[in-house]
Amino acid sequence: MIETEQLTRRYGTLTAVDALSFRAEPGQVLGLLGPNGAGKSTVMRMIAGFLRPTAGTARVCGHDVRKESLKAKRALGYLPEGAPSYGELTVREFLTFIVRSRGLSADQGYRRFEEVVGHLQLETVLDTCIETLSKGLRRRVGLAQAIVHNPPVLMLDEPTDGLDPNQKHAVRQLIDTMARERTILISTHLLEEVHALCNRVVIIADGRLLADATPAELEARSRYHGAVSFSAPGSGVSQEMLGRLPQVASIEVDPLDGRITVFPRPGERILEPVESLLRQQGLEVSEIQLERGRLDEVFRQITTGQAGPEPAREASP
Repeated sequence: MIETEQLTRRYGTLTAVDALSFRAEPGQVLGLLGPNGAGKSTVMRMIAGFLRPTAGTARVCGHDVRKESLKAKRALGYLPEGAPSYGELTVREFLTFIVRSRGLSADQGYRRFEEVVGHLQLETVLDTCIETLSKGLRRRVGLAQAIVHNPPVLMLDEPTDGLDPNQKHAVRQLIDTMARERTILISTHLLEEVHALCNRVVIIADGRLLADATPAELEARSRYHGAVSFSAPGSGVSQEMLGRLPQVASIEVDPLDGRITVFPRPGERILEPVESLLRQQGLEVSEIQLERGRLDEVFRQITTGQAGPEPAREASP
């Protein structure tokens, strides 16, 4: 549905996007993840036809954005960063303009207008100027213009950046609903966005592709993957006792809250042995959990090349 092939954009001697190749398959919510300045928005602008690539190309539903730009744009809904619009227009005027710009017939345009307004709950603000709306409502208006022509592919650039928690939740619910019918590419630097929405992730930094995997595959690269952590206030849990378990590689104690994390040896599963030991010793613990892995740690390793800190204490062999 979306494919980039050696996509490159240079500004003089600066290479903003460097030979980037990836694919977004039908039904996927693909997160384009990277630190600020990584080139995410530039990638989206080239796919949308707003910027011409210096080299390489992109395709939307098989249409080359350089050779078949109008066909590619017809198949695409695009919400740029900040949800720009014509602030002096009312929501009704703006969406009517978008319907006409997209070339929908009168009947089809009216039907899609009604469907999108109802879906995004914009009925009460149709005659309100966009510039007076909250950020959350402006995002909804931006989503409305992106989907009013019912495109099979949707691109959202930082869709929840700057929103409060309630607004983020509402926008994510909308995106999750739309994902059932479309392929969606989301550009973000927010790791929580990946957990909430994406089933695949492309990580870039300095315009280059560094990783292409599912969130679970990335979490499996974390040193916390498969570790067991728990709190045991006042129970006197012995690190030496835990370290005697043959499956345990090392132990870490959080200096702030005393939470204990037990790390497994390669290929070992330690939740059951740790729980069994704690029961045998009659120790009271709370919030025991099996760690999936920490995406923030993996993201930092990938984008900076820096490994996370080693566990605080090596267990006895």
